[in-house]
Amino acid sequence: MAVNRVPVLKRCRALGLEPSYLGYDKKSKRQNLKAGKKVSEYGLQLREKQKAKFIYGVLEKPFRNYYNKADRMKGMTGENLMVMLERRLDNVVFRMGLARTRREARQVVGHKHIMVNGKKVNIPSYLIKAGDVIELTEKARSMQRYKEIVEVTGGRLVPDWMEVDLEGLKGTIKNLPTREMIDVPVNEMLIVELYSK
Repeated sequence: MAVNRVPVLKRCRALGLEPSYLGYDKKSKRQNLKAGKKVSEYGLQLREKQKAKFIYGVLEKPFRNYYNKADRMKGMTGENLMVMLERRLDNVVFRMGLARTRREARQVVGHKHIMVNGKKVNIPSYLIKAGDVIELTEKARSMQRYKEIVEVTGGRLVPDWMEVDLEGLKGTIKNLPTREMIDVPVNEMLIVELYSK
């Protein structure tokens, strides 16, 4: 399995991204020295794609598969892509506040600590549907780790498209998100332009 080992703050600085979108509350003290360079149109498109991949923790091949699937769906390709990335199980666990970062959420899912509609799911890329109930397993509920995580993430804003019960460590997907509900700073139209060349 391929793992991205690039330091998070270094990557955020290179992409001009706030670490808070990834769940990190640190700030980089270094300044980006490339600020004065003029970026080509292709460079802008590539940066947006890299930003989306980095935020959601998706590598190139699966990302391209998401794009192809979004292209075949009805509606705007860019919006479909963003909604699909937002529906990933690891992202939903992060949004619910059961993990501090998306990387940690991916690990939580991989360790079989998450149940979807009463069944254990250990696939981070599993796409949730409206009405799904996501909760921690019985074994995971008793772990001190999750109590500490919920204390840290309790103040995080839960999106409108899900309902979360942090006491019971579970959440329900009220409806699928729309692009307006997704607060990720990515211009998906540039990604569509890049792939449609």
